[in-house]
Amino acid sequence: MPENATPETPAQTAVEAAVAAEVTAAGIARLAGVGRAAVSNWRRRHADFPRPVGGTETSPSFALTAVEQWLRDQGKLAEVPLRERVWQQVVGHPAGAATALRHVGAVLLLVRDRPAVWRGLARADDDAELTGLLPPALDAVLTARLGPAHPVTGLTRESLAPSSALVRAAAELAEDAEGAPYAYEFLLGRHLDANPRQYTLTPPGLAALMAELAGPAATVLDPAAGTGTLLYPAQEPAPAQAPHAKNGPQGEKDGPQGEGDGPDPQARPGPAELYGQEADADLAALTALRLALRSPETQVRIQAADTLRDDAFPDLAVDAVLTHPPFNERNWGHDTLAYDPRWEYGFPARTESELAWVQHALARLKTGGTAVLLMPPAAASRRSGRRIRADLLRRGALRAVIALPAGAAPPYGIPLHLWVLHRPGSAPPPAPHLLVVDTAELAPGGRDKLDWQTVRATVLDAWRTFDHEGGIEEQPGVRRSLAAIDLLDDDVDLAPARHLPPPAAGGGPAELARAHEELTAALARTTDLAPAPAPTGRAAPARWPLTTVGELARAGALLLRAGGPGTAAPGEGPVQLTEHDVIGGTPPSGTLPEPATGDAPEEPVLLQAGDVVVPVLGGGAIARVVDAATEGAALGRNLFLLRPDPAALDPWFLAGFLRGTANNRQASSYASTATRLDVRRLQLPRLPPAEQRGYGERFRALAAFEEALRESARLGERLAQGLYDGLTDGSIPPG
Repeated sequence: MPENATPETPAQTAVEAAVAAEVTAAGIARLAGVGRAAVSNWRRRHADFPRPVGGTETSPSFALTAVEQWLRDQGKLAEVPLRERVWQQVVGHPAGAATALRHVGAVLLLVRDRPAVWRGLARADDDAELTGLLPPALDAVLTARLGPAHPVTGLTRESLAPSSALVRAAAELAEDAEGAPYAYEFLLGRHLDANPRQYTLTPPGLAALMAELAGPAATVLDPAAGTGTLLYPAQEPAPAQAPHAKNGPQGEKDGPQGEGDGPDPQARPGPAELYGQEADADLAALTALRLALRSPETQVRIQAADTLRDDAFPDLAVDAVLTHPPFNERNWGHDTLAYDPRWEYGFPARTESELAWVQHALARLKTGGTAVLLMPPAAASRRSGRRIRADLLRRGALRAVIALPAGAAPPYGIPLHLWVLHRPGSAPPPAPHLLVVDTAELAPGGRDKLDWQTVRATVLDAWRTFDHEGGIEEQPGVRRSLAAIDLLDDDVDLAPARHLPPPAAGGGPAELARAHEELTAALARTTDLAPAPAPTGRAAPARWPLTTVGELARAGALLLRAGGPGTAAPGEGPVQLTEHDVIGGTPPSGTLPEPATGDAPEEPVLLQAGDVVVPVLGGGAIARVVDAATEGAALGRNLFLLRPDPAALDPWFLAGFLRGTANNRQASSYASTATRLDVRRLQLPRLPPAEQRGYGERFRALAAFEEALRESARLGERLAQGLYDGLTDGSIPPG
């Protein structure tokens, strides 16, 4: 700091901002390379652990410098990684993280595009001199890359003063890592991950699928751009993995680019021009910086304004429009936009904001251009929109309605639709058709297990065939081409499920016959495995000496581990055994969550054959012995693993006694909404190994009988539903 600096100087302000940076428990875990549970243990066990200086009681924050010193004193930290130091300066910025990211992004653009200029500025003697020289240099590079009316405003000497140390460190990070785009992606992605209530992650395949449906395009517009999810993958050949998407004020938001599986066979050059509009000024600025940093050869034009009320590109005509507009808006401008020229297909009702976005997209397309919009399913069937839907069909503008599985994007609970539209020429096609596709049954796993590869292959195969040939072979329950005239009834209902014939009941007669044979065999197996009844007469309960799981764990007779945390990159981690799998007796079905942006994956607890797994919520008496088929899976949350020493404990003996109702009752605690099992308090008798094995064989036989009962129930339900379906659709006669 200069000798004449006072507490009021910009240089002193910058230093104080860096010193005053705060860090949460999650940030401490990242600094030390441990899980969050370790940080909680440190706080409990070490009286000298730094006291909270901010945050809340449930999410306290700590002074970064104090935490760093404590970690070094404990030998848990040699040096704070540069990117973590920069991140802590971002979150501790006095004007907020969004402003900090705006400053960082602008300087990183200068570093990437005009490195000689930055090197000259970086030689400034002090921070005050640097922040005085930065504004004109930043304005020049931003205008060159984003146009004269760019949204990255407010970069004055006064506003940049608290960011001087931050931008120097960010420039160093750009040199230390993989360049300015990577540095900005890391910081922006971490910001989005740190605010889950403001930005909701969506699965990675949606943006790539929408870009592929649009096809090659030199100019692309997203009128509800958010942080550029749909413009972001549009810059590359179609990837197998698209960026994380986030839902925000006017559209999709996204995190850092996911790892793809290489270029798609349909690879295409990226667009030469990207246009976007976002109502939130901060998001518009961050989007503009992200896109400009990522693709130096692409012209980027992002505007901050409400799209429907204040269209920033009224004379623009692009090859493709990709957008996820806000849903169910009542205050979209209905009262003031009645005579807007965009309503070529009819003036939308107040409740039909989505149809206003559809027509805005069509108005910004070149003739023959393609628009792909993510839509709520109600937009396909609400009566208030039937006249506009009818006109879209008559004139050949609406080409496809594609139903996605629930969990494809927020809101996750409903199966959203994709609408694919073309801007028709002056003469409409003589006999327009509509493609309807329903992928809901192809990927029923929900948001955590959604099979994007199957969805993508099904949708693109149907769309490309239909678009090239004008029609498509019908596939019951999945896809169909319909003449527009056949849809022009009183409702003009375009929901795909209402126009697709169901697949053959239960898979057809052959499949129903096979299900009947399997059920017969399962019932016979259940009869064979049914345990013999106990002798009549009530015997006195045995009085064994008892021990507890906690005592056995302390003695080394078994290892006790809790499920989670554990993370893995998409497609790289093991499958996860969930509490629902244990309760239902099904194979592992879960997937490990992805690590937070920039974090290394956390090693999960992996199962071994002979382990005993116990769920701790719900109050049921359940224990499962891990077999060879389940070995290697990761242990899920709300589960405890008990790994017995084979020389001391038989696993089936252990699991059987843990299932006793009285045993579970005495080890459970009760809250207002749930029952929780204290695994350490579960009891079992002290018996020699030979007696343990005798009980273990009986418990193993009971488990086999239980599994046979579950299999019989599953097969019985499948056969019954297949017969219901066949009788109701006429494929099975009543006699």
